[in-house]
Amino acid sequence: MTSILILAEKNKPIVELCSELVRKGYDCSISPVGEDIMAQFAAKSPDLVLMETDSFKMKTLSQEIKRDINLPIIALVHRKMLEAVDTHLGIDDFVIQPYDVIELELRIKRLLHKTRSMDSSELIRCGDLVIDLTRYEVSIGGKLIMLTFKEYELLKFLASNSSLVFTREALLNKVWGYDYYGGDRTVDVHIRRLRSKIEDSNHVFIETVRNIGYKFRVK
Repeated sequence: MTSILILAEKNKPIVELCSELVRKGYDCSISPVGEDIMAQFAAKSPDLVLMETDSFKMKTLSQEIKRDINLPIIALVHRKMLEAVDTHLGIDDFVIQPYDVIELELRIKRLLHKTRSMDSSELIRCGDLVIDLTRYEVSIGGKLIMLTFKEYELLKFLASNSSLVFTREALLNKVWGYDYYGGDRTVDVHIRRLRSKIEDSNHVFIETVRNIGYKFRVK
């Protein structure tokens, strides 16, 4: 079942909208914007966000959602705020109040289909980090990162198995192959170079597991 979180005050139009979506088979709930939003995401695990709020909160909150968990967002917009929508780059789509549930459901289905197609085997996402498996490209916040082939293969393998910890020997076997005769230092050197290219004070993707090896860090 598709889960939807509505970020809005519990006024009559919003409650009615939530009830209509529930009747259409969605797992839908409402959370006021002032609450701990990230805690709500952790508890509800929504597939999509509907957001009704003022322009400033919409901008900052949508950017936070995109940065931390990268969920699709549909804005519930008052007509007087329509001109401001284009400036909010975190918004994927919008509907205008009063809300037409049939139109909204079509937009939800379209956006989820698009998002799930993009998040299939062709892309690996973690926050700002995107690994495009079709183009063999890595980007952070839309900026292309230049990696060597082995750096790319190492990152792709770790990100594809983000719940697992790998020893240096296992990484040598998986990324370099069983016929490779280099030592464990090869892995450490490539991890260090990879970190220098994709990590900074705001981005940490590869975690060192003491006395074992490395794992990809899930945010």
